[in-house]
Amino acid sequence: MESEARHSLPPGALAPRAPELEEQPPEHEPIHPGSGRKSALRRAAGPLVAIGLLLAKFGTKLKAVLFLLPKLKFLTTSASMLVSIVAYQLIFGWPFAVGFVLLLLLHELGHVIQLRREGIQASAPMFIPFLGAVISAKSMGDDAAAEARVGLAGPVLGTIATLVPLGIWLATGDDFWRALAYIGFLINLFNLLPVLPLDGGRAMAALSPWVWFVGFAGLIALTVFFPNPILLLVLLFGGMESYRRWKLRKTPEARAYHAVPARTRVLVAATYLGLAALLAVGVTETFFERDLSDV
Repeated sequence: MESEARHSLPPGALAPRAPELEEQPPEHEPIHPGSGRKSALRRAAGPLVAIGLLLAKFGTKLKAVLFLLPKLKFLTTSASMLVSIVAYQLIFGWPFAVGFVLLLLLHELGHVIQLRREGIQASAPMFIPFLGAVISAKSMGDDAAAEARVGLAGPVLGTIATLVPLGIWLATGDDFWRALAYIGFLINLFNLLPVLPLDGGRAMAALSPWVWFVGFAGLIALTVFFPNPILLLVLLFGGMESYRRWKLRKTPEARAYHAVPARTRVLVAATYLGLAALLAVGVTETFFERDLSDV
């Protein structure tokens, strides 16, 4: 056989060469309809859809975690403030980061003070970098009027605190204080959006819960044009809370909770509209063009 003959050749002898195989061109799969750009888009959209489903599935647990965080002893107010200052200074520098966190602190303290006035024990604020701060309490009050007072107390004290950098800017002309006043007015105005769980949504509990759905539709439009993670979280938590309250709206407890005297409704509406108008003027008057290279 050929293999035996090859092995029996003397050393140095050349074995007959096997016939060379012709190189075959590489085979390609035919192009099928749907391959290419549409498939790439589907592959790119897949992870986004999965993330959305996970958020919807675990949204309740995420909300519980956020509101349980203030109870963790090792995450004290001062420690979480320090972490937030360090995080914000990476973008804005130390002075602005300190001022920004102090404005957040005074806003949250407004809620804490009013909750305790309502006879409800509230935790100290705990800060979450780039998301703000949270407090925890067993309830927002005995009725919708108490919830509105608690909700509006944060922007009221936050606005008063923002008058400090505003006054310093008017006295010195230093744009640093102007920027700090602007962000203070903007944060408090954003929190007055009539959407749960924002402060404006709490106020609407004493006026008309139907406004929640108007605010929710507006927030969806805002998220489409200016997408960011904070708006998505507000939509997620607000949607769940609004749906929960909608299901319970006809129960005797819900009817009693929203039974607010007309005088109280007028006071809440006047406070809400007056504060929103004041903050809108503040945002307009302190706004100026700036980018991160100027920080």
